[in-house]
Amino acid sequence: MPAILRAYLLCLIVLVNLSCGGKNQPISSDTEMTGGTSARPQLGDDRYSADVNPTGNPIGGGEGYTLRVFEYDYLVSTRQELLDALELAGAAQTVYVADTARIDLTGLKNLTLRGGVTLASGRGQDGSEGGWLFSDEIDTLPLFKATGSGVRVTGLRIQGPDTLRRTEQMTELSRQGQYYSIPNSRGIQTTHPQLQVDNCELWGWSHAAVFLQKGSTDNHIHHNFMHHNQRHGLGYGVVLDQSNALIEANLFDWGRHHIAGTGRPGTSYEARFNIVLENANSHSFDMHGGRDRDDGTDIAGDLMLIHHNTFRAADVTAIVIRGVPQESAEIYNNWFLHATPTSAVRQTNATGNFRYYKNQYTEVRVRKD
Repeated sequence: MPAILRAYLLCLIVLVNLSCGGKNQPISSDTEMTGGTSARPQLGDDRYSADVNPTGNPIGGGEGYTLRVFEYDYLVSTRQELLDALELAGAAQTVYVADTARIDLTGLKNLTLRGGVTLASGRGQDGSEGGWLFSDEIDTLPLFKATGSGVRVTGLRIQGPDTLRRTEQMTELSRQGQYYSIPNSRGIQTTHPQLQVDNCELWGWSHAAVFLQKGSTDNHIHHNFMHHNQRHGLGYGVVLDQSNALIEANLFDWGRHHIAGTGRPGTSYEARFNIVLENANSHSFDMHGGRDRDDGTDIAGDLMLIHHNTFRAADVTAIVIRGVPQESAEIYNNWFLHATPTSAVRQTNATGNFRYYKNQYTEVRVRKD
């Protein structure tokens, strides 16, 4: 991970620690460093959970979100209008999907978002849920591709073709060596820097709602509601492969791994102010290790900063680091609805460069309305 980015992330933590305010702190605390060693100084403060959210906007976006787009170059409400606008739009231009639009993109894939283009709608504006873009084609890999830096996708509902877990089906296909005989789907992917996805609802993507590939750095994924991205064996909200991102103030539910990384060198993320709701079929935040890749190493990414999140999915482990980060995994100031640290956080396959401290744990369950 570049030294400049590491310094930037640590500066962000310092600023948050100076400005955050918390409430409703849970009942028990883990204040001891456990799990491996690290030469890094401990981070954190005396505030816990996503309640400290200092972003000025609601977790998950929607009503009350203030970073909306009001000016645009192209206004679209039909499939053809959208395709035409994306063909024409260039850097610093905005394609706005009408707030009431419902556009069927079934059969399309690799829709190009050129560098500097914003694709927007008005989720949260005057009660709007945002323009709705969807595909019913199970082989949609991906629907959108950002082909340059500085792309923004904001205020939209982007629905994929497959909300199911398919646990028994995928388990049997895997046993037969046919796991990938059923196609996958992705919402947005890129190999370019500075992708911003914010204030969107993204669901139904069997592989990932957002896929950040090699070359994609300094990304910002924030204030989204991601749910029902949950295919057995895949099912990611945000997945990173030799890329990095700040992932903050998102609301997650009904996912397999809401945040995951391949663990290849160059893979890093900071996750903060996110809320993970109760429904899950595997651990919430993840970083793969060398044994998952079968590359003869135990490397599990570079740097993971996981702090000030709320994990309500108590029936699964919240965080699993499946190897040894090249720099560190720092897990602190989170609120876990888990009784003990070991039920909330694990390092598997190897140990080292992994710490959890200053977190809160409670057995109290939250009842959903």
